[in-house]
Amino acid sequence: MKSETPSPLGALTPAMLVLDVDGVLTDNSLWLSETGDESKCFHVPDGAGIRWLIESGIEVAWISGRVSLATRRRAKQLGVKEVHMGIGDKATCLLQLLERSGISAGDTVYVGDDLIDLPPMALVGVGVAVADAHREVRENADLVTTARGGRGAVREVCEWILMAHGVWSERVGREMTGDTP
Repeated sequence: MKSETPSPLGALTPAMLVLDVDGVLTDNSLWLSETGDESKCFHVPDGAGIRWLIESGIEVAWISGRVSLATRRRAKQLGVKEVHMGIGDKATCLLQLLERSGISAGDTVYVGDDLIDLPPMALVGVGVAVADAHREVRENADLVTTARGGRGAVREVCEWILMAHGVWSERVGREMTGDTP
């Protein structure tokens, strides 16, 4: 197996990944039926990356400004236990989450796409903007993904984190052989 690829995160080995939902886990599209039912489209490879982090002992949390049954269902499918919706003050929510978890802000990566994500991004070790994030968010981020929100940006960040922990090559090997942890 090849040697481990260096992570864009540098020396940081994050203990937690915190994600915005709309525009990060989705492409910001929202479908409403005539009866008012809401649908969202989640990127399957993003979900695989999230599961790999959880399997590797890395905490994953979602903080969304909107309340959505589709978001709750997707989080449950992936095993994400920390799901906070209807949050207007994401920085305060993040600080409360970190306090409960015992994880420091410096050991956390936050991924966002819009202005509401700037305050929590400023608190963490690495703030990441998705490729199609608002210009201000991209300019204030520590890193910007090459993939757009809802189109592989989360998977990209998950891979960075697994590389930082030195387990990406092992994950690739397991996927190639079909071995399960």
